[in-house]
Amino acid sequence: MELQSCVKISNEWDIVAVRQLGRNVAKELGFGTVDQARITTAISELARNIFLYAGQGEVCILKNFVDGKRGLTIIAKDDGPGIADIRKVMEDGFTTSGGMGAGLPGVKRLMDEFDIQSKVNEGTTITTVKWLR
Repeated sequence: MELQSCVKISNEWDIVAVRQLGRNVAKELGFGTVDQARITTAISELARNIFLYAGQGEVCILKNFVDGKRGLTIIAKDDGPGIADIRKVMEDGFTTSGGMGAGLPGVKRLMDEFDIQSKVNEGTTITTVKWLR
């Protein structure tokens, strides 16, 4: 993996900045406009969750090169309150913010790989990958 950049998330402008970074890296890797939109939507959701629930954290964008495949990895990390019930937040329609509840299940559907690690009072790290087809 090749780190492109990490963006600290502490306000709404940071969400815009990391979305743009993700779109640019996706374009560089050769993703089409539909996959670029999927990737930026996933980044927005992850960054927004950091902002809403943890207050601050960071989103890192990496290029993946594995066995001749190219992909983009997003790592969203915070030191916030953590997620007590991961299974619950992964249910479609579950929301604590009054949003549409597409949230993390939506991110999982948009991407090819999805992993969530969270400890209460320690924070959450979500790693997700989109492979170029």
